[in-house]
Amino acid sequence: MSNLIKENRYLSGQNALSGREMPLTVSPYHFVTRQAIGNIPENREITYVGMGCFWGAERLFWQQDGVYTTSVGYSGGITPNPTYEEVCSGLTGHAEIVRVVFDPAQITYGQLLTLFWENHDPAQGMRQHGDIGTQYRSALYTVSPEQYAQALASQKQYQQAMNNSGDPRTITTEIHAAEPFYFAEDYHQQYLAKNPDGYCGLGGTGICYPSIPDGLIQQV
Repeated sequence: MSNLIKENRYLSGQNALSGREMPLTVSPYHFVTRQAIGNIPENREITYVGMGCFWGAERLFWQQDGVYTTSVGYSGGITPNPTYEEVCSGLTGHAEIVRVVFDPAQITYGQLLTLFWENHDPAQGMRQHGDIGTQYRSALYTVSPEQYAQALASQKQYQQAMNNSGDPRTITTEIHAAEPFYFAEDYHQQYLAKNPDGYCGLGGTGICYPSIPDGLIQQV
């Protein structure tokens, strides 16, 4: 999964692709959990994570107890309802993103953040290992002030853990409020369940996230 744009730069609105009004068609049910993608119970929460190629990242999260459903798509860019080919052109500005719907009574946002930091390299800029391009950037897109504060605090904690482990690099993870999320094509959804031998680009730094109680992390 390569990108045609080699420059590590964000896109301006002046040269972004125009996209389309109609969203891409996807299955209404999760291939693994069989939960309805569009029917989210009131006691569930949503967050959005970018860890490079979304295939392996989605599998990581759907395997967790307390995760209700997952979807992959594009967010953080300009072009409405982009196709995969358009995102790969570098002319939409989007990152490959996993939408995680979870039950906070079973798995906390802090636990999801631990999975996020430990299972990719957040200091690689516009790439993730061999996948190069702006769509592979590390990202946390939050849906509440509480998630945003916790995400920022967790970044500081993981930066300190990296430095303490002898890794001097600066984390490049993009953290901000969630923007429109556009579902990726249906064949991308739960890809590694449909293609068990498919490509998975996940690979962390080997540095553990510091163990901090969820109730304290916002105070860091």
